Amino acid sequence: MAVNLPLPQKSELKPVKGFQMGIAEAGIKKANRKDLLVMTLAPGSQVAGVFTLNRFCAAPVQVCREHLAQEGRHGEIRALVVNTGNANAGTGESGMKHALETCTALAKDLQINPQQILPFSTGVILEPLPIEKIITALPKAVSNLGEDNWFDAAEAIMTTDTQPKATSVTVETPAGLVTITGICKGAGMIHPNMATMLGFIATDAGFAPGLLGNLTREVADLSFNAITIDGDTSTNDSFIIMATGQSAVQIKSINDASYAILRDALIALARKLAQMIVRDGEGATKFMTIEVVGGKTPEECRLVAKAVAHSPLVKTAFFASDPNLGRILAAIGYASITDLDVNRVQMWLGDVWVAKNGGRNPDYQEADGQRVMQAPEITVKIDLGRGTATQTMWTCDLSHDYVSINADYRS
Repeated sequence: MAVNLPLPQKSELKPVKGFQMGIAEAGIKKANRKDLLVMTLAPGSQVAGVFTLNRFCAAPVQVCREHLAQEGRHGEIRALVVNTGNANAGTGESGMKHALETCTALAKDLQINPQQILPFSTGVILEPLPIEKIITALPKAVSNLGEDNWFDAAEAIMTTDTQPKATSVTVETPAGLVTITGICKGAGMIHPNMATMLGFIATDAGFAPGLLGNLTREVADLSFNAITIDGDTSTNDSFIIMATGQSAVQIKSINDASYAILRDALIALARKLAQMIVRDGEGATKFMTIEVVGGKTPEECRLVAKAVAHSPLVKTAFFASDPNLGRILAAIGYASITDLDVNRVQMWLGDVWVAKNGGRNPDYQEADGQRVMQAPEITVKIDLGRGTATQTMWTCDLSHDYVSINADYRS
């Protein structure tokens, strides 16, 4: 069961003008489930993405990169297509062929160029993509395109997720109102090195060419790149921001009065989505915030946060509600900061000061640590005593259910 993660309400997911979604049941892995999603964009929309750095990246990731790089030569990106149940990764030349065939078939239905389409897949790796099922179901997805299909779209991209993940916000800027809505999926194989497993955010704001790419990378680094569940970077990780330009808010440069407001809103919404993935981590019972302060650079703070958040020993201790907090100090120590002065390190578990000047706080009582560990949401704060840089990561515990879920993943 997800940790403090309410089900999104359809009425709260706001339509984004110029953006539509259509869903179908293709029977890719299981019958009678939404597993195919088509998204379309109004002419003139801007699209930017970041993708997995896994060298075994999936065929659709390779096609997405190519199509984004060629944008303008064949027209702007006008559609996205997502299938679940099969990752189309580790599939060689046939996988590339199938990804391109998906684009060609959808392009025919939408009367656009295949290069104007970005394909995405998620599911089992090393299995051939059932391309005929996808091509057969595409017209059904196109036939029910609509602006208010966000909830169904979030359901259509789920794999081991226990519930759909979606959120929405309306932002007031000096130039007018902007709507931002996003969905994502992910529950296992989560340790992004670029973005999320699959994440899509749409806004009706407009951006000058070139602005959205840099902003998308920044948003990813401060949200989806700051989560981990099991330390595995997926072959299919993809994060896309789409701006339809259908509102009165048109951002021409980073100095625009509305830019900072939109930037902060996109980061906040992406963080909320990323944290939904952690809250719904496979077998998760605890949601943990690892806050590192007092570093020389954000990067060294990130290294420490990552070491703690990724440690199986730390994660299993939190599952057991066992304040075996020396495991956290050990993770700090192997975080590749060669000149770390451990005598300056301080640590808090929630409101409890645990470690002081590199050792156990003389006033620390294990009963206090035990009290904090019982909560479903826990914050670990680490002060490196080296500077003013900070970094935060979010993770979950590691339970028996994680093993059970992944032992039975392909069934």
